[in-house]
Amino acid sequence: NIFKKNKCKFSILHSVSDYPSEEKDFNLNLINIYKKKFKVDIGYSGHEKGVSPSIMAVCLGAQVIERHITLDRSMYGSDQSASLEEPGLKRLVTTLRKLPSYIGSKRDSILECEINVAKKLRYWEK
Repeated sequence: NIFKKNKCKFSILHSVSDYPSEEKDFNLNLINIYKKKFKVDIGYSGHEKGVSPSIMAVCLGAQVIERHITLDRSMYGSDQSASLEEPGLKRLVTTLRKLPSYIGSKRDSILECEINVAKKLRYWEK
């Protein structure tokens, strides 16, 4: 309420404070629960070894993704194994940028690229 009162833009990020987080603990359903409860942008702070949960969080409505990055995951530190090295970060960003085209629109019709196949399979008369 303090942020809203003072017109400060903020987001709430769901996170599991374990490094690295275990799959059974992610509970990404909280993203939509928090969206309804708090009515602000909800994100995900991932502490997992891979990138899939962060991608799934966006598919479930997360508007912010926060990940730790490192030069070398074998370095000393409690969160190094849950951090992303450059290739992992690039893979995450590339996939997140493609998500809107993967998800598409709410349009439900035959695509232009499907017409020739549909004719060949006789979906309708010529």
